[in-house]
Amino acid sequence: MTTLATRRRPEMPGGPAKTRPARRGGSTVGRPGFAWALPATIFFALFALVPLAAVAVLSFTSWSGLGDPKFVGLANWETLIADPVMLKSLWLSLLFIVLGVVTQTPLSILLGVWAAGNQKNRAVLSAIYFIPLLLSSAAISVLWRALLDPNFGIPGQLPWLFGDGNLLGNQAGAIGVLIFVGMWQFTPFHTLIYQGAARGIPKVLYQAAEIDGAGTVRQFFAITLPQLKNTAITSIILMVVGGLTTFETVLILTNGGPGTDTTITAFYMYQEAFQSFDFGVGSAIALVLVVVATAISLVVVKVSGYDKMNSSLEGL
Repeated sequence: MTTLATRRRPEMPGGPAKTRPARRGGSTVGRPGFAWALPATIFFALFALVPLAAVAVLSFTSWSGLGDPKFVGLANWETLIADPVMLKSLWLSLLFIVLGVVTQTPLSILLGVWAAGNQKNRAVLSAIYFIPLLLSSAAISVLWRALLDPNFGIPGQLPWLFGDGNLLGNQAGAIGVLIFVGMWQFTPFHTLIYQGAARGIPKVLYQAAEIDGAGTVRQFFAITLPQLKNTAITSIILMVVGGLTTFETVLILTNGGPGTDTTITAFYMYQEAFQSFDFGVGSAIALVLVVVATAISLVVVKVSGYDKMNSSLEGL
């Protein structure tokens, strides 16, 4: 009969070696210091915080782009508060955000989960579907402007479906076109995010579900969707920021029209600053955008409980 001898660590002179007590809150091995974040912090300060501070200062001035800015106090803000177009642009921006999230999120999740599988020709079809990611917003807007031309585009060839073909001639049609073009352009990006997250779900969860007799649909709602919660929150926040900063699509497709029916806040800022040459009011509108985007993002994080979620994968 063979016995296994255990190796003992040699004792230090003066008694057994003492073990170092573990710190509360987990391991401290390999945790980077502040110096690791210093380059990114400097970059963020130079290209985000400093310009934001400059915009804040300009919002209290009157400046046409030439000469020196003149301090006017709260005059620009009083103008915005009394401006009906500004209030309408905020409501339109919120509408664009809601419609964008409602249309893009379900489609992105379904396509992302599908792209994470092992279906036949999946890689080829995914590559074709991701082509819009390679195009700029301006190029996409010009493309759809030509395709939706009421005389020579698709609507003009299908009067039984599109009527007179002038989809951009009324508010409902113009908003619908903008939402559709945004969905066509940005859904592949969010699909890519969900695809990576879906591939990270442990397969053992699905194997256990199969043993319990759960089908594909039940597995999707009981396993896949809960595991994609954090990813969905990140995706929605990106949609919020993207919806508030949409500009090229509105400029090329509708130019804010008909009338001011698609004049969202970002486009209104462009009109005031670069068409009316009132950079003081334009800067005030820019600050409003920053505040609204930050507030909505914080609400999403707070309501979802994202700020209280802990991860077992802390990285280096």
